[in-house]
Amino acid sequence: MSRSAEPQRHAFVVGVRPERREEYLELHRAVWPGVEQKLRECHISNYSIYVFGDILFAYFEYTGDDYDADLQRVAEDPVSQEWWTHTDPCQVRIAPERDPGALWQPIDEVWHLS
Repeated sequence: MSRSAEPQRHAFVVGVRPERREEYLELHRAVWPGVEQKLRECHISNYSIYVFGDILFAYFEYTGDDYDADLQRVAEDPVSQEWWTHTDPCQVRIAPERDPGALWQPIDEVWHLS
């Protein structure tokens, strides 16, 4: 399988429910190995989540050649699905819905220094 020469950069934003903030942070102190493995298998790397108050910002790089298909593989993964039953209740959409039904909404890159 060929891979992109330059990684695609993706960023997303979501809110964390104040009453569940510590629960969310605790989950991410020990992300399940199967969740991380599936992301790597689907060409996702340099994945970071940042917190600022009750706002979560995520960034990752994608190096595969079929982004939508790889995201679908993650979505169909039973371990990832179970992980989300723990993390999703901690989150609340805070940005206009660009990705219908998704909690995490994509945000646009304004500038990049390479």
